[in-house]
Parts: sequence; structure tokens; C-alpha cells
Amino acid sequence: MSTTSRWIDIPAGDDSFGGYLALPKGGKGPAVIIIQEIFGVNGHIRSIADQYAQDGYVALAPDVFWRVQPRVELTYDGADREKGIELMQKTNVDQAVTDIGAAAAALRAMPEVTGNVAAIGYCFGGRLAYLAAAQGSVDGAVAYYGGGIQNQLDHVPNIRVPMQFHYGELDAHIPLSDVGQIQERFAGRSDVEFYIYPNADHGFNCSERVSYNQRASALAHGRTLTFLGERLY
Repeated sequence: MSTTSRWIDIPAGDDSFGGYLALPKGGKGPAVIIIQEIFGVNGHIRSIADQYAQDGYVALAPDVFWRVQPRVELTYDGADREKGIELMQKTNVDQAVTDIGAAAAALRAMPEVTGNVAAIGYCFGGRLAYLAAAQGSVDGAVAYYGGGIQNQLDHVPNIRVPMQFHYGELDAHIPLSDVGQIQERFAGRSDVEFYIYPNADHGFNCSERVSYNQRASALAHGRTLTFLGERLY
């Protein structure tokens, strides 16, 4: 049996929302929540979920924008980019973090999940992964170029789980001075890791972006897998 995938319904109070679920070969494993960028659960995000399923994880990519517009799939340029920014601005971040908690609860209730639940977020999703760690709904979190974290550092004392951060050296959206602020607040935490990738820009992990950097993407994926294996599972 190879990896399999399907959309599922995630309970959220009196409502529910969708999520793309990818199961590993054999059907069981520890779990990761793959948190989207501003472009929805598009082909790239689904491919990341599939990748982690191939790595042996139950991977769930929840539809973060469902309260504004469900099942959005956008590309990375032009009008689609503007649409993604608009959807992010209309999204209540606190509700989105609560929804990630609901996704974590749904995973913990699945017989297929045999270990901890970590969050891995990209761009807007990186900030949501950080906030989910502060909320305490996940057992660990990985943030790829999470924008805005430097403006929400008051959450750091609430984060009691391992975290890993990935940044591109050339990222104009998140300058190294901002990364330095975040590092300072986590000083002394042996379970929190930071990686900065030379010559890499914002979105370096996405092969569909012009900013894709294969070397940085491969290094970051390997480090994420090591983090999950050593810190969580």
C-alpha cells in the first residue's frame, strides 16, 4: 500500500471545515498539520502533505480560509496574489488558531495517528504554527518564513514545546533584524532552533515560486525531519 489522500471534514464547534489528509504507507504514524500560505490548500500545499506522508507521517492540511471563502486554490502572482492578501486580511487570526487546534484534536481522535501532533507552517501558516504552539494545541511547531512573528513576541513565554524556525537571508518581508529579535526572546531554549539560509528569499521552499531555492528547500526539509524525529517522536 502506498500513500493515500482524501479531503475530510474537521469538526469545529457546531460547524465543520475541510482538510486535505494524506496517509503514509501502512496507514498509521505520528501526525503533522501542514498550514497553508495565503494561497489556500493549493497543489503545492497538498504536495507537501503528500511528501510528509511518504516520510511516514499522517499529514493534514486544514483549510484555514474556510470562514471567509472555502477551498481556495491560488497561484503565486498577479491577481491571485492580491486575492490571497485580501483573504488573509479578512481572516480572524484567533479563529484560525482555534481551527488549527480543532485539526489537532481531529488527528488525535484518529486511529491512524500513533504519536504526537506537530504543526509545520509556511509564510502566514508559519505565524499560525507559532501561535498554535503558544496556544498549547500541538506538541511542537516548525515555522518557515513566518511573517509577523516579531510583532507577537509576547506569546513566547506561553510556548512550552519544541520549535524550529527557517528564514531566507534575502527575505525583504522578514529582515534579519526581525529574526534577531525573535532569537533574543528564545535565548537559552535548547529545544528551539533557528536556521538562516544564505542566498535564499521568501518562499524558498516552494518550487512553484520564482524564489524557489532547491538547496535551501532540501536542507530545511531534512532539518525538519530531524527535528520531528529527535524532539517529538
